[in-house]
Amino acid sequence: MTTTTTAIQEAKNLQEEIVALRRRIHENPELSFKEFETAELAAEKLAELGYKVKKKVGKTGVTGELGEGIAIGIRADMDALPIKESNPVSYKSKNEGVMHACGHDAHVSIALHAAKLLKEKPPKGKIRMLMQPAEEYGDEEGVSGAVRMIEDGALDNLSAVIGLHMDASLPTGKVGILDGPVMAAVDEFSLKIKGKGGHGAYPETTIDAIVIGAQVVSAIQQIVSRRISALEPAVVTVGSFQSSSTRANVIAEEVQIQGTFRTFNPETRAFIKEELERICGITRALGGDYELKYELDYPPTVNNPEIAEVMRQVARDLIGPENVIEVKPKTWSEDFAYLAQKVPGAFMFLGAEIEGDTRCHHSHNFDLDEAGFYIGTAILAETARRLIAHFNEKA
Repeated sequence: MTTTTTAIQEAKNLQEEIVALRRRIHENPELSFKEFETAELAAEKLAELGYKVKKKVGKTGVTGELGEGIAIGIRADMDALPIKESNPVSYKSKNEGVMHACGHDAHVSIALHAAKLLKEKPPKGKIRMLMQPAEEYGDEEGVSGAVRMIEDGALDNLSAVIGLHMDASLPTGKVGILDGPVMAAVDEFSLKIKGKGGHGAYPETTIDAIVIGAQVVSAIQQIVSRRISALEPAVVTVGSFQSSSTRANVIAEEVQIQGTFRTFNPETRAFIKEELERICGITRALGGDYELKYELDYPPTVNNPEIAEVMRQVARDLIGPENVIEVKPKTWSEDFAYLAQKVPGAFMFLGAEIEGDTRCHHSHNFDLDEAGFYIGTAILAETARRLIAHFNEKA
């Protein structure tokens, strides 16, 4: 087995390549299920390394296989976001209105270089690279890239799947790994409140949808503070409130409200849905009516303790236990959750904070400190090696 000293040094020797490929991808971002050039680039790199490549897996995804026997999957998502980049950097997005604002460009480069390390010193098993489309947005049916790849058999016969996410708020050189839930389930709701419009001078002749909506929003904000235990993490956010009126003297007939809720266990998820329905009864009590719709998105991302422990020990061996942090679960969401439901999985956070200028994910000036990218490459490659050895021993 590769020694930890050798593994980290081999990855460090690839650091300039990792950064260069990340910047190339960053300059050419593509939206969900439109990652044509990114997918072709990944396929070319894997084919050059001798991996058996399949294209159009999960629509625009790519898989690459190397070796025989116990199979471990390494996943990287490829899509960008519909955001106009403002960074004055040499590798700024060339695709107007689209940018890599969440680190997926780094995920692809880090994973492809892990594939390179595994090619140079193959383990006694199989590696399957999963270059996944559409983590950020689903297709016309609302289905994400992870699910589409599963449907196309990308996880068939895998013993485990691993991955990582860049964390722009975690110091470079640190990684975060924990057991159990690591990211939240995310769901969205759309609420239409119906009243009766009219002239602002005669409110008594109307049923003001804005007044009703304001009370509904106030009640929604009390779900977490008054209806859920302080020991149970949950977030409910109203992100949009729009009325049918655009004039000061016109009382609105309708209000459209959109929001999201994020949870870590199924019971809390179901309870929030029940509470939203109950709260919407306010509209009828005040003479109005409502329509409430849900879009149930990604489930919680849950790390399998057995797989996470192997990854954690690898990280400790490679960069020292002081740099491996038991981070708190994040209220982000990730469709890696579907992969980890299908086969045992582990997902880690790789620190890439720009010191003194922390950037926010999904923002127009998002960027990363690239200095620790090789750490992610080393941990992914060595974890795959050890998992194969681990499962071979159990067989």
